[in-house]
Amino acid sequence: MPLPTIGAQAPAFSLPSDAHGQINLSDYSGRALALFFYPRDSTSGCTIEARDFTALEPQFTAAGCAVLGVSKDSLRKHANFRSKQDLSIPLLSDEGGTMCEDYGVWAEKKMYGKSFMGIVRSSFLISADGRIAQIWSPVKVAGHAAEVLEAAQAL
Repeated sequence: MPLPTIGAQAPAFSLPSDAHGQINLSDYSGRALALFFYPRDSTSGCTIEARDFTALEPQFTAAGCAVLGVSKDSLRKHANFRSKQDLSIPLLSDEGGTMCEDYGVWAEKKMYGKSFMGIVRSSFLISADGRIAQIWSPVKVAGHAAEVLEAAQAL
């Protein structure tokens, strides 16, 4: 599926989190939500991104915005990643790939001349009324969490 469009209703989801039970889009009704999709736990870029969002979590909270990370990794891998990196952001496990498909981030990628399917690092800012306010795809990790925070503060 293609990426949702800005202004469209955010695709609903219900996924398990490593430390916060089942999480649904409806849990965030009435407040903003930043979703960051990342390829894999414990890789260099994903670690930097998750740590950056964790470091800025108090500012996101002050702006009335929650933050969730999403990958296809298992809950066990998420728990290890959270513990090793001291992460506070809930990490959702989309092992079946439904949410990744609904948000258009599961796509063909190329590395070293080989094509494969994977998560395109992407982020979505969802407004308090459940609509897509901003999309970043693909994402360059450096400074990205701060850029999402700036957009959240402007909502």
